[in-house]
Parts: sequence; structure tokens; C-alpha cells
Amino acid sequence: MATRRLGVGETLGALNAALGPGNPVWIKETRTRHLRSRDFLAPHRALQARFDDGQVPEHLLHALACLQGPGVAPVLRCAPTPAGLSLQLQRPAVFKRVLSTVAAYASPALPALPGQRVLLHCPALRSSPCALRLSQLRTVLVADHLARALRAHGVCVRLVPAVQDPHMLTFLQQLRVDWPAASERASPHTLRSHALEELTSAHDGRTLSPGILGRLCLKELVEEQGRTAGYDPNLDNCLVTEDLLSVLAELQEALWHWPEDSHPGLAGSPDTGTDSCLVVHVVSCEEEFQQQKLDLLWRKLVDKAPLRQKHLICGPVKVAGAPGPLMTAPEYYKFRHAQVCKASALKHGGDLAQDPAWTEIFGVLSVATIKFEMLSTAPQSQLFLALADKNISTKGTKSGTFVMYNCARLATLFESYKCSMEQGLYPTFPPVSSLDFSLLHDEGEWLLLFNNILPFPDLLSQTAMLDCTAPGLHITARTEMMCKFLVQLSMDFSSYYNRVHILGEPRPHRFGQMFVRLQLLRAVREVLHTGLAMLGLPPLSHI
Repeated sequence: MATRRLGVGETLGALNAALGPGNPVWIKETRTRHLRSRDFLAPHRALQARFDDGQVPEHLLHALACLQGPGVAPVLRCAPTPAGLSLQLQRPAVFKRVLSTVAAYASPALPALPGQRVLLHCPALRSSPCALRLSQLRTVLVADHLARALRAHGVCVRLVPAVQDPHMLTFLQQLRVDWPAASERASPHTLRSHALEELTSAHDGRTLSPGILGRLCLKELVEEQGRTAGYDPNLDNCLVTEDLLSVLAELQEALWHWPEDSHPGLAGSPDTGTDSCLVVHVVSCEEEFQQQKLDLLWRKLVDKAPLRQKHLICGPVKVAGAPGPLMTAPEYYKFRHAQVCKASALKHGGDLAQDPAWTEIFGVLSVATIKFEMLSTAPQSQLFLALADKNISTKGTKSGTFVMYNCARLATLFESYKCSMEQGLYPTFPPVSSLDFSLLHDEGEWLLLFNNILPFPDLLSQTAMLDCTAPGLHITARTEMMCKFLVQLSMDFSSYYNRVHILGEPRPHRFGQMFVRLQLLRAVREVLHTGLAMLGLPPLSHI
């Protein structure tokens, strides 16, 4: 029988439940100086609100010290301190439980709802790449990352629009954005007929410009949705065009006809296309007003328009140090790519940009720099881009380049072990069940496991959370969490790796500690690779 993996959420839940009814009081420690003496803390002030004078009854202290349950980490001790109630885990046992099942900690903690489906709509992809603004690029990267996070969580995702422009497809491939292509546009014939019926009374006989069918009043529909829905009160008339109907036709087609491999039992069934599907429009704040018109027009013209339409609005992008007044997305990519090549030339010498072996590496580093810049800020917030060279240095701890550099360091470490083993300097890696995890006692080792590996399944679940039940038009997403996590993981690993010599001299009495450390870093590598995959970034073996 498989042992359930340990979880931070399960442990916190059990700790709070052990104290009886009331608000949660326990917190997980994250700072190194606190983790030297405790792993969880119930602050004294929180305990005072729960118990007289903040004194926890003895029987509850005993229950906490003996705490057990599915996913609950084993407790070593629980004792009152001036800061509150401090609890420390049985660290060797936690190391063993986690590092014996590394793959389990690189997948989401919570399963998706059966048959859950999300249609992600990114209007910016209907333009050509040369017209793509940085605020629109941000929506593309947010939508791509969100789609990956949802799919990793088991959600069926459909991406719209399917891209027709071959130049846009090429640019998306450069950015390592996984988006579908289309050879032709959906036919708006049915929608056109319905629209003309609605527009009859509004048309006053004047000649309309080519491509314009007329105007449609949306005021009544806005009032039906209510003020709390979040629609702009200035929405009144909508100019209905052939292009607008083509957009609606594609959305409706995508909603009704899912690919055969999208989810068992759902493909191609029109009945699954409305109430059960969440539609999320990922748009920049500059495009929000126009997208609200499209949302309402869809409801007005289609009887089975989706009831659950949400708008994920990305904040503006402000640029400092841009070479021109308005930088387009391709210009931004070229600018960062040139900086990456320059930094690598300074580090390694020579013009590596002309070396085919480095071409893909430079491409990955450029995209990593861009994605970490664009995604490390919550999508709803304003984003400031500083285009200075320091932002692409491997020494700067906040950049995507720094994360990829540490990914390469991990690859080099395991390659060095493999070469030494083949030369007979080290034995083959023993079974994990035979490792002595009590040999992991460096504070950096616990930091890597407790702050990074153990919470990672919960993080994966949080990045895929979309609160579609909340009232109103808008929805938020936590797409910044993965970048911030990977940066912190890289910082913790870098600090540990710079201080601790993993592959020591080939002496038998040191092999035990070397192997448990390698097993810990295997878990770090697994988590790092999984996180990078959520961003569409491949691991690098060298930089």
C-alpha cells in the first residue's frame, strides 16, 4: 500500500484541529534563524485569544506531541516558548518520507474536478507580432503559463484564437509559447443572420461602411447583469462588424467542439459547451472595454452563450531604458537576446553567438529572462521593466538567467558524479531505502526540503486556482508564484552549493553522506525541472 505524501497544508490543518474549535493559529516558519529551533509556531498573541493567559492545557500539548494523520509530518517535540508554542518535526523521518518518493512531490497536491474545462481566450494573438505591444505580450505569457498550470492539474484547456499569421507562430515558437495554429477562420454565417435580425430596428437606412453591419444597444444587457457585475457603466452601443462576428464564431466553435484528446467523453459534444465550461478572457487593461463589449455581444446574439465568462485583466507595462518611445514585443526579444549574447561573450570570451552549439542556449536564456520579468509580478498589478544589462547576469539573484544558471550547475554536478562512477572512483547509487537520512543535518539541507520540496505540490495547486464562483466579472490568477518560487529555490540551492562540497574525495566512509546529499539534490532538480516546464522552459546542461 502506498504511503500518502506529507503535506504542509495537512500538517497545519491537524495542528489547528488539535487545539479545538476556533480560528487557525499555527504558522509555518520559513526563515533560517527560526528554523534552527522550530518548524511551526503558534504565536503567543494568537494563543491568548484562544486560552486564558495563553496557557495551552497539558492534555493538548500531549496531543500535539503525538500528532498523527494522513499527510501529517511526524512531530519531535512541542513546547511553550516566549514566542508562543513551538513545534519541531522529526527531521530525519521527514527527509526519509519525502526523499524516498521524490516524484510524488513534483505533482499538484489536489486533484482537479472530473471533467473541469476552461477556455482561455487571448485576443492579443489576433494581431501581427510587429504590432504586439508589451502589455499584450504579457497577456500571452500569462495565458500560456496558466494553461500549463491548469493542464498539470488535470483540467481540460482550450486555447483561442488559433493563430493564422505564420510570423506570429514563428514568434511564439521563439518565446516557447505552446499555442494552436489554424489554416482558416470559423464561419460567422449563423451569427451574421442572427445579428441582422437584432440590428433591423436600429438601422435607419443610412449606407454603412464596408464590413460594418450596424449598431446594437447593450445598455439593457448591462443593467440585467447588475452594477455589481463590474461592467463599465459607459457601455451603451456596440458597432457590430464582420470581424467581430468572426471572433464570436471562433469562440462558439471552440466552446462546442472540443478536440478528441481533450478529455474522455467530452470531445465533440455540443451539450458540454455552455454551463459546464469556464471562459476566461486574458486581456490587457487597454483592451478591457472592448472585451466587455464582446462578452455582452456574445450573450446577446447566442442563446447558448457561456454563463460563466470571466475577465483576467493584466496591468500596464512601463519601460525604463527603452531604446525608443514604443518598444514592440519582437524588439524587446531582440534587445534581451543581444544582451544575453554580450554577457556570455564577456564571461566566456569570443563571439559565441556565431557558435551553433550556443544558439539554442542563448534562445532559452533570452526567453527565461523575458518570462521571469513578465511573470514575477502579479498579473493584475502594473509591471515595471528595467532594461539594464544587470538584469540578465547570472549573478543577479532575481533573474531568469540566475535560475537557468543553477539548473545548469545541478546538471554539471550529476554529470560529474556519473563520470566519476564510470571511472570507478565512486560506487553506483545505492537503493534509496538503504540511505541514512540522519546524515542530513546542515541547516541548508532542511531549508531546501522544508521551504521548497515539501510545499511544492501545494504551490502547483495554487497556481492553477481560478475562483470562478466569486461574483462579478473579473477573476484573478497567481501566475507570479512559480517565478518567485523558482528564484527562491535557486537562491537556497546556490547558497548551499557554494558552502557544501557534495562530491568529496572518494573515501568509503564519506559515501553515505554524499549519497543522501545527492538524493536531496535529485529532489531539488525534479522540482526545478517541473517548475521550469510550467513556464515552457527546458532545463539547461551548461551555460
